[in-house]
Amino acid sequence: MLTKCLRCVFLSAKSWLLLATVFIWQTAFAEGPSATPSIFAPASTPANSIYGLSLFVLSITGAIFVTVAGLLAFVIFRFRQHGQDDTSEPAQIYGSTQVELAWTVIPILIVVVLFLTTARMIFAIQDAPKPKAALDVTAIGHQFWWEFNYPKLGIHAVNELHVPLSNPESPTPTYIKLLSADVIHSFWVPQLAGKTDMIPNNVNSTWIDPHHPGVYVGQCAQFCGVEHAKMLLRVYVDTPDQFAAWVKNQQQPAVNDASVAEGRHVFETQACMNCHTIAGTAATGRFGPDLTHLMSRDTLASGAMANTKENLREWIRNPDTFKEGSLMPAMQLNDQQLDQVTAYLETLK
Repeated sequence: MLTKCLRCVFLSAKSWLLLATVFIWQTAFAEGPSATPSIFAPASTPANSIYGLSLFVLSITGAIFVTVAGLLAFVIFRFRQHGQDDTSEPAQIYGSTQVELAWTVIPILIVVVLFLTTARMIFAIQDAPKPKAALDVTAIGHQFWWEFNYPKLGIHAVNELHVPLSNPESPTPTYIKLLSADVIHSFWVPQLAGKTDMIPNNVNSTWIDPHHPGVYVGQCAQFCGVEHAKMLLRVYVDTPDQFAAWVKNQQQPAVNDASVAEGRHVFETQACMNCHTIAGTAATGRFGPDLTHLMSRDTLASGAMANTKENLREWIRNPDTFKEGSLMPAMQLNDQQLDQVTAYLETLK
């Protein structure tokens, strides 16, 4: 019994030590993007609010842990059995109004405080006034990729969300309408905002105002099918000049390069055009990502791999190589057709 109790205390202490280590490490790099999703390196007003709430909750639960574990350890060592001790059952005491009130009232007060603090934070984020300079984006979750539409800019982006940097002097937040094209997804970039579900036939929303430029990573946080784990998300926070340049490029029609006309012909005569859109061509499919500016992206398949010629060719040949269970079929193209289509898609910048 003593061994089991000590093991429980050790495992609980180990868990808290691991959490503290992660917190300290992430806090040390809290001034910009981190390589992994983390709530401990906030870079946006909503994320800062969640971070503050997290510290408050951790401090309360940490105090509870220290109190309970300390009392448990004291009892275990103070009243442990010695060799000559009487092994008979000690006198039993039943009923203590003071103790029962204490362990009923104190937990209720703790829960009420946590509830009110959380509710206040949620309403503060939801009810924040929307500035006139805010950018509007519609995010649509698909199995298993992201679609981003900028209605005022006429831009359709995929998997990589570009937003402007927001300065306290001239705030430029991004307000994101969240939709789903199929099942329940969840939009989560922990350094920028909290987790918000994307539910079919229901409109949710969130907003971010990133304070540091760079790439922030996130992913779908709701199990949505076979490739849920590879439904990754990248948010590019651009300086005003970078964002203006990106917008200008995305508003251009697709490149029409005569040197890759054979590849374009293969694309337009196969099933590719039934699922994908390339502006200025006969391809107007909506089931798959828009490919008009495919090569302006750093990744393919919602972040599953880097956007290189070799990966692009292999992705077209057999998507299951990188993302088993994705809904894109293998097109059964021969090597010549693969080379031609790859060459054509490489021109779409």
